[in-house]
Amino acid sequence: MIKRALISVYNKNGIVNFAKELEKLFIEIISTGGTYKLLKENNIKVKSVEEITGFPEVLNGRVKTLHPNIFAGILADRDNPEHIKELEKFNVKTIDLVVVNLYPFEETILKENITVAEAIEQIDIGGVSLIRASAKNYKDVNVIVEINQYKEFIELLHSTNNNIPYEFSQELAVKAFTSTSNYDNEIQKYFSKTKTSESKILPKFPDINNSNTETLRYGENPHQSAILIKENFDEIYKVLHGKELSYNNLLDMDAAYNLIAEFENEKPTCAIIKHGNPCGVAVSDELSSAYQKAFSTDTISPFGGIIIINKKIDFKTSSDIDKLFSEIIMAPDFDEDALEFLKKKKNRRLVKFNFSKEKTDYRKITGGVLYQDKNNYDVSDEELKIVTKRKPSENEIKDLLFAFKIAKHVKSNAIVFAKDNRTLAIGGGQPSRIDSTKIAISKAKNFGQSLKGSAAASDAFFPFEDGLIEIANAGATSVIQPGGSVKDEEVILAADENNLAMVLTGIRHFKH
Repeated sequence: MIKRALISVYNKNGIVNFAKELEKLFIEIISTGGTYKLLKENNIKVKSVEEITGFPEVLNGRVKTLHPNIFAGILADRDNPEHIKELEKFNVKTIDLVVVNLYPFEETILKENITVAEAIEQIDIGGVSLIRASAKNYKDVNVIVEINQYKEFIELLHSTNNNIPYEFSQELAVKAFTSTSNYDNEIQKYFSKTKTSESKILPKFPDINNSNTETLRYGENPHQSAILIKENFDEIYKVLHGKELSYNNLLDMDAAYNLIAEFENEKPTCAIIKHGNPCGVAVSDELSSAYQKAFSTDTISPFGGIIIINKKIDFKTSSDIDKLFSEIIMAPDFDEDALEFLKKKKNRRLVKFNFSKEKTDYRKITGGVLYQDKNNYDVSDEELKIVTKRKPSENEIKDLLFAFKIAKHVKSNAIVFAKDNRTLAIGGGQPSRIDSTKIAISKAKNFGQSLKGSAAASDAFFPFEDGLIEIANAGATSVIQPGGSVKDEEVILAADENNLAMVLTGIRHFKH
């Protein structure tokens, strides 16, 4: 039987009516801070936590309920005589119901320009502790963590004459532990992404004078001189055929390699790169099929580009690839007959590569050198937050994750349409996201690609709903994006109005 309840909620929707129902059953109510004030204003008989602990809230509310008078009252085993004796000794009364919902950490970090300090203040300590303590002692204590549990719980209180079944209390505990687990997981993911450079030992920047260097014919243009400063370059790449690599070749190779590295352990995958951007990417059961699907995304731009594959190239694939003029063909290996066949074009470079895990990026700017962690973050389906009325299907989830993985390697602003493990249209490198969207849709029309039922990925949030509406009108049925815009609610509403399933990742993939 519930005699005493502790209520401490951030989201106060419905809590007044809930407390009134408890009051009807003569259940004593204890509450904290803003919740206490709200209940008092609504003429509900309530005691403050300070009355129970004899200690005020301190540290700007960081410490409210963390006190033996509260936690002993929750954790005491009612069937343990020693526990009951200790409660009597210290004049502690039991607490039979705990109602808590937590500070909105996840919602906070999705907002634009949130600092780490602001995020830290939304990490709930007391609330999580109350939930865990109550759930641990579910035999004697009921715990409610969500607003949608209020109605069912009150109905059960009345129908059982204030004798909640053991099985239901256990279900509440499962829900509670799930809640705290998800909450802690969101915090862990956030701090994994926002580790500050102050906490790191920065790797040493390559010494130009003491490194293995290679002079290039010229830089981006013939009037610019250039060299390649090697670290483990020769361990990763081996040129098997063709003329020497140029500065621009190396930049494109790097873009191609970084993209295909996303599919190191996947089925046969082909990507075609031009000027640092993917023209098409596809995964299939056979290499030749992967190439054909990647090429069909855009059959014009790949001319003079780079073709990269994640598996050993066979003769059939080499004969298909040979029909397109390409600067470089890259693969982990080549079948002997495929290599001999591709060598017939003397100027085309054939490059063998090994997969290698890199963790850092450097870029020279005027007046200094930029350093950053390499963008190795790979979003999983468990991290996706569904925000629309329609939930994406299992196939849509796969398409969304594939499209988002490709968007990571497209110059911002990036929009990628995909379906069945292949790109259908790619738009990027535009100052406006809507322009990138229109370019992608236009390309799909030009190359006969239907976007009906496709998934669309955006490397960053939608600043307005216009881009999302364009995507819906083009035929896409699902969208993946980081979220975090002040216009998120309007964008979500537009998605619902167009029957789109939309998921947020909390991860942005700008590529400048």
